[in-house]
Amino acid sequence: MKELELKYGCNPNQKPSRIYVENGELPIKVLSGKPGYINFLDAFNGWQLVRELKAATGLAAATSFKHVSPAGAAVGLPLSEVERKIYWVDDMDVAFTPLANAYARARGADRMSSFGDFISLSDVCDKATALIIKREVSDGVIAPGYEPEALEILKAKKNGNYNVIEIDPDFVPEPIERKQVFGITFEQGRNELKIDDAFFENIVTENKELTKQAKIDLAISMITLKYTQSNSVCYVKDGQAIGIGAGQQSRIHCTRLAGQKADNWFLRQSPKVLGLSFVDGIRRADRDNAIDLYIGEDYMDVLADGAWENIFKVKPEVFTKEEKRAWLDQMSGVTLGSDAFFPFGDNIERAHKSGVKYVAQPGGSIRDDHVIDTCNKYGMVMSFTGIRLFHH
Repeated sequence: MKELELKYGCNPNQKPSRIYVENGELPIKVLSGKPGYINFLDAFNGWQLVRELKAATGLAAATSFKHVSPAGAAVGLPLSEVERKIYWVDDMDVAFTPLANAYARARGADRMSSFGDFISLSDVCDKATALIIKREVSDGVIAPGYEPEALEILKAKKNGNYNVIEIDPDFVPEPIERKQVFGITFEQGRNELKIDDAFFENIVTENKELTKQAKIDLAISMITLKYTQSNSVCYVKDGQAIGIGAGQQSRIHCTRLAGQKADNWFLRQSPKVLGLSFVDGIRRADRDNAIDLYIGEDYMDVLADGAWENIFKVKPEVFTKEEKRAWLDQMSGVTLGSDAFFPFGDNIERAHKSGVKYVAQPGGSIRDDHVIDTCNKYGMVMSFTGIRLFHH
């Protein structure tokens, strides 16, 4: 198959639409559903991301994509009991595989952004992973293969209309890529940059101690940024992205946006949130939205009389600003990656509030000295990679 006709492009008025290759055959098979234009953009970007995560770490990897940027990305490290609970998988009576752990993490880090995601998996999809996907609102999945039982589970989703794509893991794209904008063809060499341990060797801070886990997390941050709409910043902890700021014009706005998401991830692990008692039968999306509001500034939207009764069995106490700050002050060992240089130390000041200990960025700002000094003030380890990772 050299081409596949699509229902429409980015929007219903954009017709005709197709994907095709000029040489050879398409490296995919559609096993279920009818994926659209944006589905394939998410699928192909996500597949590259997880393939590179697997190559860099040796671990199964998964990502949750929305609108051509990852909402979450992770490798298959075991889940703690708290993580199982905040990712809503603690009730599942199934032996979690590394791939299932990876997707639970990728989906669970930012559940608000992951709603209706397109999933990419580095390994053959197994039953445990399919069972997690089954219960989530999602548009589709791409993987190098599917176990028979997993495929049957996925094909039954959305009344048989769930998008399931199989990709040839040995497919090698052409070294030159092209796209058109306003009738003009743009051409460039593919970004084949390899990110591994050597990528972080140029440490410019006084503290030069990179742990093994920090190296894994830095690789996750930079590979995730490689497929995130720029400007972008990514916070990572213990094998998973916990906050991604994508497509912002200002670097500090990226850092703040991603930092707020990282903070929310940690706040969800606090006793106050874990102790919330929801009414029976509440939908998963409504529960996620209620938590997001409860830990944010608009908490009265779910705590006001006449509102909380529809969500909680018992009215929760306000999670005060002081209580949230005290809990967040316990977060540590976080890594931070940036797809371009930090122009000022304010980015590092913001990162410190979210427990960042390790930083990777290209370097090259006229204020590098100020950024380094700010890292030194907090005992951070910072690597200059020398490589920008813009993605558009």
